[in-house]
Amino acid sequence: MSLSRLSLCAAAIGALAVAAFAIAPSRAAEDAVIIPPPATDAQEAGGIQTAVLAGGCFWGVQGVFQHTAGVVNAVSGYSGGSKATADYNMVSTGATGHAESVEIKYDPKKISYGKILQIFFSVVHDPTQLNRQGPDSGTQYRSAIFATSAEQKKVADAYIAQLNAAKVYGKPIVTKVGALDAFYPAEAYHQDYLTLHPNQPYIAYNDIPKVENLKKIFADNYIEKPTLVSTAKATN
Repeated sequence: MSLSRLSLCAAAIGALAVAAFAIAPSRAAEDAVIIPPPATDAQEAGGIQTAVLAGGCFWGVQGVFQHTAGVVNAVSGYSGGSKATADYNMVSTGATGHAESVEIKYDPKKISYGKILQIFFSVVHDPTQLNRQGPDSGTQYRSAIFATSAEQKKVADAYIAQLNAAKVYGKPIVTKVGALDAFYPAEAYHQDYLTLHPNQPYIAYNDIPKVENLKKIFADNYIEKPTLVSTAKATN
């Protein structure tokens, strides 16, 4: 039994959140799985590349990658549905086809696509949970990789097969891999949420531990000062 984040992702949730987290039976937020890197990585030319990932609430996904070296921007948004339904209130119904996603712009000279996937599968979320993540449930919180090229899809598929064969989770990975049709940025109040609201109960319980695990497990890829959407816009 768990409490959906349908009404929790728009504002602070106080004591209600604490109670919900206490009864959630999923893998604890502070847990992370140390996994091997992908045997096959993308061979990307110079220039900024794009990855789009979905792994539960976009606040935590964005927050982790904003603390990842080589990421030049990470934007919360929606993928999988139409432009007309790329709205938080509509997406929260679970009926739009969208997943809460993060568009990650990165410099392949500093971080590879494979390393981004390793971080995604290790500390960002639990890829064995189907249509849920922690206290959040619904298809909008599904685990998904929206590949921006045929090579990205090939690398992601091969990595999932590698991790499943190694049985690093004990359960099969349910992450869906498909081509990216479009990414729609979320509303402004969702951007940089982890940094702006570190003491909000949902963030403190579910997402701050992910950043701490990034620092611990991927120390060479961690940066203390996050690369915020607001900063990226100001420098472009």
